[in-house]
Amino acid sequence: MTVADVRIDKDEDMGAGGHTLGTQDIHLGYDGREVVHGLSLDIPPGSITMIVGPNACGKSTLLRAMARLLTPTSGSALLDGRGIHTMPTREVAARLGILPQTPVAPDGITVSDLVGRGRYPHQGWFRRWTAEDDAAVADALLATDVLDLAGRPVDELSGGQRQRVWIAMALAQRTDILLLDEPTTYLDVSHQLDVLDLLVDLNQEHGTTIVVVLHDLNLACRYADHLVAMRDGHVIAEGAPGDVVTEELVNEAFGMRSSLVADPVSGTPLIVPIGRHRVG
Repeated sequence: MTVADVRIDKDEDMGAGGHTLGTQDIHLGYDGREVVHGLSLDIPPGSITMIVGPNACGKSTLLRAMARLLTPTSGSALLDGRGIHTMPTREVAARLGILPQTPVAPDGITVSDLVGRGRYPHQGWFRRWTAEDDAAVADALLATDVLDLAGRPVDELSGGQRQRVWIAMALAQRTDILLLDEPTTYLDVSHQLDVLDLLVDLNQEHGTTIVVVLHDLNLACRYADHLVAMRDGHVIAEGAPGDVVTEELVNEAFGMRSSLVADPVSGTPLIVPIGRHRVG
């Protein structure tokens, strides 16, 4: 497959089908240990939701369940009001894309072929590769600034380059809902902002519902329409960052003293940690 001469159709909708996602009294765990405890959550359609919280609080576990990668011990993850684990895999994949925290590429696969795998849910048994698929792949390669890497093996790339290629594969899937677990991992600050700006573009231009697990609380506050704060397998606060993020919430979620000021760029809450040293 080549992408150099593909016509890029920027007017083609990448989603915006109005699909809904959430959980109902969901319990999740591993090896007999429960991690998420009876959690019910509705993801606002057409918005960017950031899930934050300390390590091992259950945020990635929750995302995996909503992506149909982890089966609940009880309760349900719901896609369009239906239990996602009862739905056919291809039907789910045509509506919902997922970028897990540590994806693994097949040995020797090239960038363009990996990104092209995002089109598999749209193929069906008898549908062949089309110009629409080429355009979707080329769009994704351009949007993530990896078009010049299209012919290179993925395993020869840097960590940051690989991460952008995986994001490109998720974009090529062209789903109405996109879930990403720590998508800025391995990226320097500049590329972290590039990725988050790209997600905002996707949301604003196509109405894509985006759910992101993010460690950086300040970036989450800046880029989220809706913030979900977790602690010990429960949601302890959710809403617009400016409405729910307080010094008390930061202390409850992270066990950290802080001072809040307005982000001079976005006006959203900016958390200034207070440690034991360098305090005037």
